[in-house]
Amino acid sequence: MCEEHGTRSGPRHHPNRRGLLVTGAAAALTLNGVSFASADEHESTSGQESGRSSGQSSRTVRGTLPTGSPDYVYLPMQVPRGVRQIDVSYTYERPQTPPGTPGNALDIGIFDERGTQLGGKGFRGWSGSARREFFLRGDDATPGYIPGPIRPGTWNIALGPYTVAPEGLAYEVTIALTYGEPAAAPKPTYPPERARSRGRAWYRGDCHLHSVYSDGRRTTAEIAALARAAGLDFINTSEHNTHAGHAAWAEHAGDDLLILLGEEVTTRNGHVVAIGTDPGTFVDWRYRARDNRFGHYARVIRSSGGLVVPAHPHATCIGCDWKFGFGHADAVEVWNGPYTPDDEVSLAEWDNTLVAGAPSWIPAMGSSDAHRDPDLVGSPQTVVLADDLTRTAILAGIKAGRSYVAESSAVTLGFTAVGGRGQHAGIGERLPVGPDEPVTVRLETTGAPGCTVHFVTDQGQLFQTQTQTAEWRTTAAYAAYVRAEVRHPPVVPGLPGPLAAFTNPVFLGRR
Repeated sequence: MCEEHGTRSGPRHHPNRRGLLVTGAAAALTLNGVSFASADEHESTSGQESGRSSGQSSRTVRGTLPTGSPDYVYLPMQVPRGVRQIDVSYTYERPQTPPGTPGNALDIGIFDERGTQLGGKGFRGWSGSARREFFLRGDDATPGYIPGPIRPGTWNIALGPYTVAPEGLAYEVTIALTYGEPAAAPKPTYPPERARSRGRAWYRGDCHLHSVYSDGRRTTAEIAALARAAGLDFINTSEHNTHAGHAAWAEHAGDDLLILLGEEVTTRNGHVVAIGTDPGTFVDWRYRARDNRFGHYARVIRSSGGLVVPAHPHATCIGCDWKFGFGHADAVEVWNGPYTPDDEVSLAEWDNTLVAGAPSWIPAMGSSDAHRDPDLVGSPQTVVLADDLTRTAILAGIKAGRSYVAESSAVTLGFTAVGGRGQHAGIGERLPVGPDEPVTVRLETTGAPGCTVHFVTDQGQLFQTQTQTAEWRTTAAYAAYVRAEVRHPPVVPGLPGPLAAFTNPVFLGRR
């Protein structure tokens, strides 16, 4: 039902009014639209003199979405000329459901008059289910939304019924337009692409973080302060399905902290972190694996200078398990936040891919995915060997696998392989030795007391010790690669202990 100040009613918005739109992306449904008076008409009917008062007009839409609803439901609204600000609020019912049955969860966002087409220019913001209201204006917007012109035309409220209870999802959306002179859009500024360098060195970073610009609870200033306190050299912004926060980070960068820009592309079949994209890059998320669209958007990330990194591929949340395969991945987030069984599964699955060897292997990463207290920024963190503390150098180090993952900045690793004739190779590199030439693998660890060191090859774990400096001898015929793990004592008898750190592999033998 449509209402204006609670006095005007119209037809209820049933989900079958306009039918399904299937265009090579996730199925969508378009509802009947709502319209508003122009600024002049509004002033005339409300008895105001032109220019003396901005005035406001609102509409409320109610409806119910059944189980099995499309992934996205669009509510068109006709925005007239003379609008200064758009405000949207919504609510939905959350009935109790039996154990194991998902309840209602409804996401929300907005597209402007340029349309809702996949990968188009109409995107103006998304907050998922983290907020119940938002606004857009020329000079400002709710975090997660993009300030800019409020142009006339057909805008669309985007609803995402993430999960629907058996009895359906009853919702109510209220749209309010404020009339008046538009405010000018500010020119965005972005963080610099370099920070103070130590030359070729190991740089520590956390590439998966959330602020108030999506479903996090920390401000950008708080995250930057926590990153510095955690001993990080770089971070990457990764808000869910929006780039709206990119310009909010410029004031928090400095010589001691490189801030990369990105997005967590949150689809219904898994999440992917875009790392280090060009400022203002938006990556669409409205597709499933069956739609055969992920390859295109992986190329969008790369064409903007970024890396494609599937996140928490075996997480247990609905829609989090990675279904797109790893053919387009530049790296994979094996360790996400506090070490849990799904990380152990991700580590094992990643290890199973390494026997293919360079150059086709996919490096591993770790990030905190921190949202709020008590989530620890920088736990875990990826430690990258890079030529410089710049966007280009850090991304090159990650993509090459010249990195290890540690639970904190207290943990450091040095991992090398040396051939019988003095050849050397480090993490992410290949030691070009003959199949029977002797190879000495050495790990030096600091900051991990009480932990055990494990050397893992394509045959599995072949060496273990409790000393912080470990050496092991092998050949390329016996081990196609070697990587190191540093683990805490087991929490559950008979199962591996949580990781304190692990490395990407050193490959042995000539290609």
